[in-house]
Amino acid sequence: MQDLISSPDNPLYKRLKKLAESARARRESRMTLLDGDHLIRACFDAGGSPHTLLYSASCSPEVWRPLADHCAEAKVVALADSLFAELSPVETPTGIMAETAWLEARPSSNTPLVLLLEDIQDPGNLGSLLRSAAASGATQAVLSKGCADAWSPKALRGGQGAQFVLPMLQRIDLANWIADSGMPVHALALVGERSIFDVDLSGPSGILVGNEGAGLSEEILQIATERVNIPMPGKVESLNAAAAAAVALFEAVRQRRT
Repeated sequence: MQDLISSPDNPLYKRLKKLAESARARRESRMTLLDGDHLIRACFDAGGSPHTLLYSASCSPEVWRPLADHCAEAKVVALADSLFAELSPVETPTGIMAETAWLEARPSSNTPLVLLLEDIQDPGNLGSLLRSAAASGATQAVLSKGCADAWSPKALRGGQGAQFVLPMLQRIDLANWIADSGMPVHALALVGERSIFDVDLSGPSGILVGNEGAGLSEEILQIATERVNIPMPGKVESLNAAAAAAVALFEAVRQRRT
């Protein structure tokens, strides 16, 4: 076992606690915490290399040692279980985390497919939205100033590696971005002018998704090219933001395959 950190007053632990809790600390340092083997390996696959590898005192060496061997330059630190639990974004900690720098995904040369998000406030929802965008081959995600931090531990768990491969812009004035983009932007709304399945998404396209409860603001709706809906013959009022975005994004995938 490496040297064990057991005091919350340890300087390294204090730094890690700020990364776990503060979006400002993450922005200023451009660092974040990755929770779990899967997310750390996704970082490896995207070309990232953790700065610090952390494991709980009760974590088996079979879990953390292969990761330590993969990032030989990283500082390996053991934390008391109670301290590790304070950093973990889940109730049942995985036992392994990593401190790493933000990754800048390379821009794609594919036909633009942009996911625009207005005021998505739940980090888990945001991660799910980014995951769908990455899976669909979207070329970019543009997040408004009111969105949760895409590099928070909870958003990273929801994204499962999406943040490493999807070019993102955060804290953006969506109205100005849409006005400057020159591309058609389709706003997902309960009452749309037509179905998303009747929209041509084969060329440059933006898919606009709003807040989990309030939806899209009237200002943004007025700027969008059009409002589109998702036909729902079932007896429910609406889809959640992540599901609605996935339907629209993969309709673009369907059209571009044919």
